[in-house]
Amino acid sequence: MSEGQSAEHRPSERDAQREKAVGSQVIPFPSATTPQVAFQRDELRILFNLYGRRVAEGEWRDYALDFRRDKAVFSIYRRTSEMPLYRIEKDPKLARRQGAYAVIAASGLVMKRGHDLARVIGVLEGPLKAV
Repeated sequence: MSEGQSAEHRPSERDAQREKAVGSQVIPFPSATTPQVAFQRDELRILFNLYGRRVAEGEWRDYALDFRRDKAVFSIYRRTSEMPLYRIEKDPKLARRQGAYAVIAASGLVMKRGHDLARVIGVLEGPLKAV
């Protein structure tokens, strides 16, 4: 660059046309317009109460929440780098049939399904221990 030239960038005609075409349009974020299934506050309270007890026992170490269009998933991990030990799924399409909630093991086996989340996750409660 010579001394007479400035260091600022001047947009080309192509850049100016592209800016006019895209700059004036508002493009919505895709997930903002698509409905998602999510856990309600009381459902999350039940899930985190169980999760907290099992973390205190040293059995579980991590979790993940996944909200999709068709279902919400709470995944439980022993270690972060592994596959989830259990998945607790909420699928509203099955609410009138087998129940919206299901506990699924790492192998894909449906351990329990039902209409009441507290009763469904009861399958994950360990046996009582003598103190």
